[in-house]
Amino acid sequence: MPARFKVRIARAAEMDIQGMWSFITADSPANADRFILEMEKQLNTLEHFPQRCPLIPENEHLGTHYRHLLYGDYRTLFRIAGKTVYVMRVIHGARLLDDSFLEE
Repeated sequence: MPARFKVRIARAAEMDIQGMWSFITADSPANADRFILEMEKQLNTLEHFPQRCPLIPENEHLGTHYRHLLYGDYRTLFRIAGKTVYVMRVIHGARLLDDSFLEE
């Protein structure tokens, strides 16, 4: 059995997810609930093999070591420290990323 990682979700990422739910629920509450449940399943996969997710291309410019997990049009940005995965943000893939997105 592979090593398990703890997954910690930053407040900013929680707010991102809440914003997505609010946006989608304006059109369809059922779709919003389904989308968020699937996103939570994706986040839970980070407990095993978070290194499978690629490093973000912006690392070179930001001087960071973040990875991302893609789900639909969204990117879950996270970092690994020891046996803990820190989910920093969940953003739309079309958004430009700068270091202000990753402040803890």
